[in-house]
Amino acid sequence: MKKYFIYTYGCQMNVHETEKLAGILQDRGLQLASQVEDADVVIFNTCCIRESAEQKILGNIGAIKPIKKKKKDLIVAVCGCMAQQKDMAGNLRKKFPFIDIVFGANNIEFFGDYLDTYLNQKKFLNKVIEDEQYIENEQGISMVRDNPFYAYVNIMYGCNNFCTYCIVPYVRGREKSRNPEEIYKEVKTLLEMGYKVITLLGQNVNSYGLDGNTNGVNFAKLLDTIANFDGDFELRFMTSHPKDISDEVIEVMAKNEKISKTLHLPVQSGSNRVLKAMNRNYTREHYLNTIEKIRKAMPNITLSTDIIVGFPGETDEEYQETVDLIKTVRYHNAFIFMYSKRKGTIAEKMDNQIPINIKRERIHNLLKIQHEISEELFHEMIGTTQRALIDFGNKNEGYIAKAQCGKVIKLITDKQIKLGSFVNVEIIDYKKGNLIGRIK
Repeated sequence: MKKYFIYTYGCQMNVHETEKLAGILQDRGLQLASQVEDADVVIFNTCCIRESAEQKILGNIGAIKPIKKKKKDLIVAVCGCMAQQKDMAGNLRKKFPFIDIVFGANNIEFFGDYLDTYLNQKKFLNKVIEDEQYIENEQGISMVRDNPFYAYVNIMYGCNNFCTYCIVPYVRGREKSRNPEEIYKEVKTLLEMGYKVITLLGQNVNSYGLDGNTNGVNFAKLLDTIANFDGDFELRFMTSHPKDISDEVIEVMAKNEKISKTLHLPVQSGSNRVLKAMNRNYTREHYLNTIEKIRKAMPNITLSTDIIVGFPGETDEEYQETVDLIKTVRYHNAFIFMYSKRKGTIAEKMDNQIPINIKRERIHNLLKIQHEISEELFHEMIGTTQRALIDFGNKNEGYIAKAQCGKVIKLITDKQIKLGSFVNVEIIDYKKGNLIGRIK
């Protein structure tokens, strides 16, 4: 039997698209290889959000060359956001002539057709299509999901925000919302199959329906409808944009027990000047006011964020405004990155690019501050009761559960427990980054 191996880089959207690629391949009789050397088809599902990601991908593609020399019939494909960039398909083929197929982020669903064409013609295929050529093709696609309890569901594609540092709108295209009835059908099917945590995906979920393609269903209505489906499950979503999260969404989150009380709300910077230069379309004051509304409605909510340090022109004072914002909000988790130039973005050509040594100093300091805040907040969970999903382990070796905040809980119990069960856990300790608890 032929085998496949997929390298996946980047966000949850890419992870979900890898599930689609795996489904396409398994429908054609291939099975997953335990290591890349055993594969007959190798796919690189790429990300281009940061330069470091691209360099890692290029290095891993290069490492396939000796395998291709030994296995002449090995098919090597590159897809996703990196492949979608202008002229990238040709550049990849020039640098790595052993690549057989390149296709972009807009046509993942058609890989099966491309594979059949290549097998018939044995000629290099460049199947990168532009955003305006995109045709939604979610229906009828098999998926091989990584986990029996967690499932991703796309609710929209693309992004209209054009943050000046970000390549996503150029490679993912404009926002396109899926038909709500298709989403409802997919979620109900997943619940019937036994999935317990459903995560709705979009580059900016809060703008769902603003393209006029959903018969008046906005994100709040979509959330509310799904949260009222039958079954014991948890509903999550990502990612939200601070300028678009509405009072209606906050209200729906607060009133529905099935909606996870955790929210990822990327702030990127605590400085109004930097936020304006980033084209984020909100101010520090608007963001903090939104946080205040969220915490008033859901006092125990777990918050996380994204932050960029060293954006072009960021002064020491502006960086300190970000430090102050982190200390004010007190996130449970923060994903902090150094600004990275992305070809084709507005910020690439901005003056006053920050030297790497200053960016490193700032990120190390910010990571230290955030780590201290996270440790304090997780220690404060001791004595609380958390609803969690038991998703790994057994009676002899112990069980692992995931809290709504995403933290791992090591369970103390001598009982046999069914995996995939929701339980209430009393947190009794916090050690080495993990919560420790007992089932109530």
